[in-house]
Amino acid sequence: MEAGRHVEVKELEAFIARAFRTQGLPEKDIEVIARLMSEADMQGSDGHGVIRLGQYLTRIRNGGIAINPKIQVVAERPATALVDGGNGMGHLVVSSAIQIAAQKASQSGIAWVGTRMSNHAGPASLYVRALADQGFVGLYYAVGNANHLPPWGGMDMLLSTNPIAIAFPRGHQEDVIVLDMATTVAAYGKVKAKARAGELMPEGWMIDRSGKPLLDPNRASEGFLLPIGGHKGYGLALLVGMLAGSLNGASMGSEVIDFNVDTKSVTNTGQAICAIDPKAFGDVDHLRTRVDKLANELKSGERLPGVDRIWLPGEQSNERRRQYLAKGIPLSKGVVQEIDRIATDLGITPLPSIQDS
Repeated sequence: MEAGRHVEVKELEAFIARAFRTQGLPEKDIEVIARLMSEADMQGSDGHGVIRLGQYLTRIRNGGIAINPKIQVVAERPATALVDGGNGMGHLVVSSAIQIAAQKASQSGIAWVGTRMSNHAGPASLYVRALADQGFVGLYYAVGNANHLPPWGGMDMLLSTNPIAIAFPRGHQEDVIVLDMATTVAAYGKVKAKARAGELMPEGWMIDRSGKPLLDPNRASEGFLLPIGGHKGYGLALLVGMLAGSLNGASMGSEVIDFNVDTKSVTNTGQAICAIDPKAFGDVDHLRTRVDKLANELKSGERLPGVDRIWLPGEQSNERRRQYLAKGIPLSKGVVQEIDRIATDLGITPLPSIQDS
């Protein structure tokens, strides 16, 4: 990472709030958005945190995102709901869906809540972690906000990174097992983060239209992302998109708006949340004990030569959370420059630094 700054989590959250306050969003909404965006950076999801601030602000100013959305349930059964986000910030829409899913799962044992007319909502792990912290098993599916993936063997980019996240509670909240992954080898947010940091992409993330490796993130428009597991990843991206988009009446395929270049059009982004109450399947304490036992078996097994530690999904994010909370979040020089520019443009107090990184 190019030399940048380390910033306190609360300072980053306060700066994000100051920026959105200039756009006239309700204070209660600003609090939710700023908290989730700073939490994204705190867990190392640097492609989905403050790096997106300028993009969000531009879309709000150009009418691409509503500042006073009417978020409402438009279809409902005992264990399901469809939420229309009123073109509000995705962080607000998915947070609303999480609350509904938790309430319904408490009553029915399981709940499925879909969204439409939503927007980009940051890292999927934040939302399933919120469910796991309440004792639920959480699942999340989403349609990405730009198509960077063609069907297997094709060249027309009709699919996105369409992420999946699953969180499973353990005996201690801080040890929640969280899987958060794109159905492509890398999320496009990571490509943007590499470009902002002045770094090259690893081989295997993208190829150009002749099938050769594409390493320069500033040339990303000349190629496309690769799916995980070849044709299997393509199939997974397609079905995730159908669950989160097609099922909800949200955008999918050629309907998806590339919000990286189009700052005005309504994206009609779709997400899906599933919450499972472990109480519906037996004694919760017994389940958590079994999960802890399994986790310990995985981590304590024999390791390959040169491997220092076996990680569980989400453990590295948990480590970063603790480290960044104590020492500050590292921001690349490119991100710092963008943040300073935003502060100047909006006439708000800039983001202070703890130390150079």
